Amino acid sequence: INHFNNKYNDNKESRDLAIRSTFPSDGNLEKIMNEMLIELKKVTKAYRSHKNFITGSQSVVKAVDDLDLSVSSGENLGLVGESGCGKTTLARVILKLITIDKGKIFLKNRDITDLPPRAFRKYRNQIQMVFQDPYSSLDPRFTIRNTLLEALSLDQGKAKSFSEKEKKIKDALVSVQMDPRILDRYPHEFSGGERQRIAIARALVMRPQLLILDEAVSALDVIIQKELLDLLAHIQNKFDLTYLFISHNLKVVQRICHKIAVMYQGKIVELAPTKEIFQNPVHPYTKELLSAAIKYKSSQKKQAFVLSSDCELKEQSAGHFVLMERK
Repeated sequence: INHFNNKYNDNKESRDLAIRSTFPSDGNLEKIMNEMLIELKKVTKAYRSHKNFITGSQSVVKAVDDLDLSVSSGENLGLVGESGCGKTTLARVILKLITIDKGKIFLKNRDITDLPPRAFRKYRNQIQMVFQDPYSSLDPRFTIRNTLLEALSLDQGKAKSFSEKEKKIKDALVSVQMDPRILDRYPHEFSGGERQRIAIARALVMRPQLLILDEAVSALDVIIQKELLDLLAHIQNKFDLTYLFISHNLKVVQRICHKIAVMYQGKIVELAPTKEIFQNPVHPYTKELLSAAIKYKSSQKKQAFVLSSDCELKEQSAGHFVLMERK
């Protein structure tokens, strides 16, 4: 393990340079975006409380509210917003881990909205997710071998024999700079960063096209974060991956994402190329978010934002969309 980890123990400047130089730049965005990979149209997902047994009233919270979003093949899309704005619910909607109340979900132009679990199984390998907490995302009762083999149980590929599956899981571990000799060990024997590498390997054995990273580096210390970001850049180039990167860390999102979608109260309030979001934010909530996270000077005073029920994303400039009321 040390053999694979030593190569990432460079100084801060080297790691920063590696991340900046390895992830595709905005200038190459049009070249790498070949086709629409995932598209959501007017998607809504609401959570309802239990009815009050006295009044009979029931509260409804729209975690995702009439949302439109698309991710192109080869694109890194950052999804940012405060806690509780609906980011993780949106990720689970894309994975079809939860059902939506209305709207449509398209995977490579195929409507997968109402596909039953058995029919969706052949598409499951195309979308994978790495969760935030590396300590709870791996079953403590499973060895690393069983963890990766369980993922392969959904694989629609050609790995049928045990030897073929063994080769696939070893290749996945090597891809994340982990020694294949760890296969018979248990999750509690590894650090947080190593567990997250194993979680990434579990996703890679499925050979996905879209990898959703839900705060995948936020639970780790700064040095390990940089190592994992470097690793993500490497495997993206190797496996032609598309990333949906959910994070509170705007500096990380700025570094690795081509576009940023700002989410608030279940809606996308602003969507634009990364450079535009940071240099020319338009929506008041985006400005407030930037001023709280980085050294961005906003002229507006802190306020609570109330979104109109009758609003839509409108293009302000080329590729820069802002949520505005319909006229």
